[in-house]
Amino acid sequence: MTKTRCSWANPANPLYLEYHDKEWGVPCHDERRLFEMLNLEGAQAGLSWETILNKRENYRAAFDQWDAEKIAAYDADKVAALLADAGIVRNRLKVAAAITNAQAYLRLRASGTTLDRWLWAYVGGKPLDAAEGPRPAKTELSDRISKDLAKLGFKFVGSTIIYAYMQGIGMVNDHAPDCFCRARKR
Repeated sequence: MTKTRCSWANPANPLYLEYHDKEWGVPCHDERRLFEMLNLEGAQAGLSWETILNKRENYRAAFDQWDAEKIAAYDADKVAALLADAGIVRNRLKVAAAITNAQAYLRLRASGTTLDRWLWAYVGGKPLDAAEGPRPAKTELSDRISKDLAKLGFKFVGSTIIYAYMQGIGMVNDHAPDCFCRARKR
């Protein structure tokens, strides 16, 4: 029996189906994954998510398994190595943003909170159910989170990127009404 999925989940890419079925829209509270996904969503700007997903393991290796302390200390030699790494998107601004984001993330942690607590406070700790109909590219809430992240010093966190991030980490359940994941227990 074939499962009905969201139309964006490319049935020809097993990695994409696995991501759709087991990650996208599932509430995430893991600090490292939240940090990773924030950076990957930023790396995706102007590209397809499938492109980034296909490079995710390369990103993990290149960015020290998303260890923010290591990333925050990257020097010019490491940046040059990243810009030469064909396994990731070699965009100077996106690489610099990951470093800046690591520094902002560490400042957030030093202030006494976690990215998990900070993000999930916007939705009272529970995922929002998206309204039926077409998925928006951004919302008033993604606008607010985007602005607040920028104030904290994060980069590549525009409202559209943040809405995609909210979907990916399960802050909003945006599975299509007929998708088998829509009614998944949270």
